[in-house]
Amino acid sequence: MTTPTPDDDWRRPGPTPEQRRLDLYAGLALTVLALFSLTLTRSTGAFLLGPPPSVPEQFFWTVAVPLPLIWRRRYPASVLVVVAAVFIAAQARSAPEAQLSSWALFAALYSLGAWGPDRRLSRRLRVGVIATMFAWLGVYYAVTVGSIPPDAFARAVGPVPPVIAAMVSGVLVNGLYFGFAYFFGETSWLAARRQHELAEQAEELRRSQADARGRAVIGERVRIARELHDVVAHHVSVMGVQASAARRVFDKDPGKARTALTAIEETARTAVDELRRMLGVLRAGEGTPERAEPPAGIDRIAAVVDRARDAGLRATLGVYGEPVPLPESVSQAAYRIVQEAVTNVLKHASGAAVLDVRVRYLAREVEVDVTDDGRSTRPANADGLGLVGMRERVATHGGALEAGPRAGGGWRVRARFPLAVALAEAA
Repeated sequence: MTTPTPDDDWRRPGPTPEQRRLDLYAGLALTVLALFSLTLTRSTGAFLLGPPPSVPEQFFWTVAVPLPLIWRRRYPASVLVVVAAVFIAAQARSAPEAQLSSWALFAALYSLGAWGPDRRLSRRLRVGVIATMFAWLGVYYAVTVGSIPPDAFARAVGPVPPVIAAMVSGVLVNGLYFGFAYFFGETSWLAARRQHELAEQAEELRRSQADARGRAVIGERVRIARELHDVVAHHVSVMGVQASAARRVFDKDPGKARTALTAIEETARTAVDELRRMLGVLRAGEGTPERAEPPAGIDRIAAVVDRARDAGLRATLGVYGEPVPLPESVSQAAYRIVQEAVTNVLKHASGAAVLDVRVRYLAREVEVDVTDDGRSTRPANADGLGLVGMRERVATHGGALEAGPRAGGGWRVRARFPLAVALAEAA
């Protein structure tokens, strides 16, 4: 998963063209509302900051405070500095419009917190502006406290002195005002950062899923290739040996030739049946309601030995120990390993006459062992598809494979499958 990005390292992407258009419309609308508020204030004559300046100057200050908000997301730091400076200047000049100007200052503080690209600068600048505003509030109180009329608080009945109560109230209101502006800006920026992290995690998950699908496809191709190799190589090898025998005795002993041709026919039919079974499994995977026959398992090793015997080998099969039920995958893997080992004897073992196949059910594992007495033409480190396929089958079930020449001559293939794992899979 993606590690959360530190605050100072992530940069929020700039506003989109649509957001810039919205800022333009919002800034202009707030400016129009500020002019309307100025008209109402002049109509009521409620000049709370003192005698107002000239009418053109009043309109100037009313427009100058909210208008920079049209660039609030593009240049949030500059907009806050300009709005704060103009706001203080307007109050120093006793500009009568204060309600919409206060909202403009709030929006500028919020925008810098939500969109400031440099978080350290954004925090320092907002804290500096807030401190400046409180300093200006202190100056305002110091300047105006001496001009308060004696009867301004004639109806005061509370326990706190009126002047102190008014100052504390102003500080509390301004504290909440600036605190909410700072808090909402930080919250918006954090929400954008988390959305960015979620988008990155979703993209990473999508890539992981794509990689997993790719690996699954490759694994399935390898499995199909392994199955095709095992089926085709074995049966074709047997048919090749039988065809060679039939050719040699065709004129001398028609009966033996007929027997060999019958074996070729049966082997070909078996190969076609197995290929049809594999295709049925593939079609079933695509949703076709075809019912595939169960794959060959350890109980059909005898058929492999019989085909080797028909090919001219003195083939024997021995089963040792008490047979236990195995999961289909382990049973099929054992069968395929014996089939591939017998195929290799037919293809590569020159002069082989004896083939010995043994299945052992041991205390902790099941073992298949195939040996022959031929002079092998295979290198000891052969990396052909057959040996690779056998290694893959054994490794899939946590087993071990031995394949190589024997000390007394011939070749041995021995595969062991952990019985505890196999029984657990069966359960």
